[in-house]
Amino acid sequence: MLTFNIRGENIEVTPAIREYVETKLQKLERYFNEDLNAIAHVNLKVYNDKSTKVEVTIPMKSLTLRAEEANDDMYAAVDLIIGKLERQIRKHKTKVNRKFRDREGVGIYFANVQTENSPGAVADPNDSEEELSVVRTKQLSLKPMDEEEAILQMNLLGHDFFIYTDAESDGTNIVYKRRDGKYGLIETS
Repeated sequence: MLTFNIRGENIEVTPAIREYVETKLQKLERYFNEDLNAIAHVNLKVYNDKSTKVEVTIPMKSLTLRAEEANDDMYAAVDLIIGKLERQIRKHKTKVNRKFRDREGVGIYFANVQTENSPGAVADPNDSEEELSVVRTKQLSLKPMDEEEAILQMNLLGHDFFIYTDAESDGTNIVYKRRDGKYGLIETS
């Protein structure tokens, strides 16, 4: 079951907006088995020029879905976000099912839904730092996985690197995207 944490910045989250967001996001439940228990964190922002931005993050046991969309119309931004999240789910589901057919892992979350093939899109963060100061701190729990699954997760999040616990060695590793488009692996000792 998908529950919701909807908050607004410079906007009051009216019952109409809340209902619209919840109705749209509940469509994602068809991609998952009944044992899904996740919280969809939705952040609605309105800027001084009346433009809007919608951010959705759905953290799960071994997968985090995240997308953001800016648009002049908040309802249109919500619609576009749903499309992005569906593409992420289909892309990840295809790769995970290929690898984990007989193994329990991330694949147990996905229901058997027939979907058409469409290219996956990953939300790209528009963060740029001018000075060398820490402006954000994140706490994370490292999940045991192999390097291929870590690369999938990194691409799904739209990041250039991903930190994880190697399932075989139990060590902390980092995968990263190189400038040539290939991937690198840093193993810690």
